[in-house]
Amino acid sequence: MARDHIALTIPDLSSFAKSLRTELQKKDDLPGHAAFLGLIAKAAGYQNHQHLRASQETAPNPQLAKAQMVFDASGTMFRWPKQTSVQELCLWTSWARTPDATDLSEAQINDVLVSGHSFGDHPLLRRAMIGHGMLSRTMDGRIFRKEAVEMPAPAAKLYSELAPLWR
Repeated sequence: MARDHIALTIPDLSSFAKSLRTELQKKDDLPGHAAFLGLIAKAAGYQNHQHLRASQETAPNPQLAKAQMVFDASGTMFRWPKQTSVQELCLWTSWARTPDATDLSEAQINDVLVSGHSFGDHPLLRRAMIGHGMLSRTMDGRIFRKEAVEMPAPAAKLYSELAPLWR
């Protein structure tokens, strides 16, 4: 099981240490791991370890970290990730670069997709975007349109990190 990373800022280290020492002195022997986490959380001013965990911002998204690794320093996707969840996250960057409410020909959508990756498979990206509901096409396949869907928070974070690199 992966360990959660919980940041703990202690504004007054002296009172933290005193509180922790006081609680440890009440014990006959050293507490176990979970009990010790509870003591640390209480010394830091939380009710218990669960209260400390709940006070943290949302945990880092492991798919976001994996998605960041498939983009180079210029914000270009240089490889197609293996995991479907990471693939979808990466596709949102292409979705964000696609013009809103505009009918696009296959050549126009290809231009958008080619400009955002360097591994040479824009048909893969186009099919995946259609499969994930980010893009639609007419029955004859001539006209493509960006779907008006809400970008998930991890995708928005990835986009905000990459967008400044594209200018």
